[in-house]
Amino acid sequence: MSASTPPVTVVGLGAGGWQDLSGTARAALTATDVIFGSPRQLALLPPEVTARRECWPSPMLPALPGLFEAERDRRVGVLASGDPMFHGVGATLARILGPGRLTVHPHPSSVALAAARLGWDLARVDVVSLVTAPVATIGRVLNPGRRLLILSSGADTPAAVAAHLTARGYPSAQLTVLEQLGGPEERVRTGAAGDWVLPVGDPLNVIAVECGDGPPVAVVPGLPDDAYASDGQLTKREVRAVTLAALAPTPGALLWDVGAGSGSIGIEWLRAHPACRAIAVESSAGRVATIAANAAALGVPGLRVVHGTAPGALAGLPEPDTIFIGGGVTGDGVLESCLAALRPGGRLVANAVTVESEAVLAGAYARLGGELTRLTVQRGSPVGGFTGWRAFMPVTIWSVTR
Repeated sequence: MSASTPPVTVVGLGAGGWQDLSGTARAALTATDVIFGSPRQLALLPPEVTARRECWPSPMLPALPGLFEAERDRRVGVLASGDPMFHGVGATLARILGPGRLTVHPHPSSVALAAARLGWDLARVDVVSLVTAPVATIGRVLNPGRRLLILSSGADTPAAVAAHLTARGYPSAQLTVLEQLGGPEERVRTGAAGDWVLPVGDPLNVIAVECGDGPPVAVVPGLPDDAYASDGQLTKREVRAVTLAALAPTPGALLWDVGAGSGSIGIEWLRAHPACRAIAVESSAGRVATIAANAAALGVPGLRVVHGTAPGALAGLPEPDTIFIGGGVTGDGVLESCLAALRPGGRLVANAVTVESEAVLAGAYARLGGELTRLTVQRGSPVGGFTGWRAFMPVTIWSVTR
């Protein structure tokens, strides 16, 4: 930011509006030339704030760079809900304009206010935003005894959350809907997910969930095979755990899951951390639908699924940090295209179960090095009145860093 460019002032507002702001925040807004916000937020400003008031355009995100460039020489104010840097517009603007151009005046977030009302320890609570994400996103953090605070997208969100909890085996979960937190019309309503009958309330709400009893889902790789719908194209649990260990998910990293089958590798990559990203590439239309259904059921509906055959389907995809080839490694140019697409320092892991695909990996190992592992899995199964070992096909795993 040049010395002549005024900073953008971002002020967090609570339901209490203008009267709850600090003197510093009030003075900062009073000194602006133009203020952006939602109609509800702008209506909370008193007459002494004489700046031009502008509602956000829709869609908002793609318009922001041009909008702020047009106002570059003016003193711009932005109204945010609660803490602008916690799932708020302040964080978006810091990414687009750079943090050096912002002056931020935060208000306690709705999550902080909800925890204060409930007496919950925020360090032991999972926070999920459904403002722009589907309700299935809460599935990633569902487990018995957990407490969740959910940022709602509107008045219909509590009923949608109750329905999802019931469908996922948590009908006894207790929901507390906290509306207009910190304002004169604050209201708290409570009910069980399985018999949710409360009418639609205020759109400005936070949902607190005490999960209670329900089906546990492990937080480490290697979910049970029956956690996935599948036509048989599924990386088995034991192999999946070893493969994910080789892929080594890290926060923010992007995975390409090539020949994704039922989507299990991409799904468990995303479950490793909320910032992980993944793209599943699959040639079968039926499996594409299965992958999307599995991702939603296991709490990671953000998995992007590309219907197509590698290497052609890989063109134009964002540069990956890590690639897994679970199927099609013998295809013309698949391995070469994947290796070329990796960023420097990126990692590729490929699995093979046939003699032909194993030969491709052995050749790649001879040329490029890396690590070569052969994994054999046997599971106990009934043999008459006794138990014997039933072997699965051996899997060869090649991993290499570019």
